Amino acid sequence: MAPITKAEDTMPTQSSTQTQPQNHPYLGMWVTGDGRIRQKLLPTGRYDEARGNRQSAYQGRYVVTGNHIDYWDDTGFTADGTFIDNDTLHHGGMVFYREKP
Repeated sequence: MAPITKAEDTMPTQSSTQTQPQNHPYLGMWVTGDGRIRQKLLPTGRYDEARGNRQSAYQGRYVVTGNHIDYWDDTGFTADGTFIDNDTLHHGGMVFYREKP
């Protein structure tokens, strides 16, 4: 039987303060349908997530590979998601939509 691989076992081990510039079509603000959660993907390879009235509730780094995104929160939490198309992100059991300027 093959061993079970956890996401954190396959993620790069660089420090949470180190980031890599990102160049992908998903940069910008992503918002849940109810507007409660707002996540900004920055070109610096960092993200900033607001929840309700709490600005910068979560911050960390991320890497996009194809249509897959991996997150490393500054507190050590890891997560991932999938871009269904250029305007829809499935992450953490939620659906985010690209905020149009």
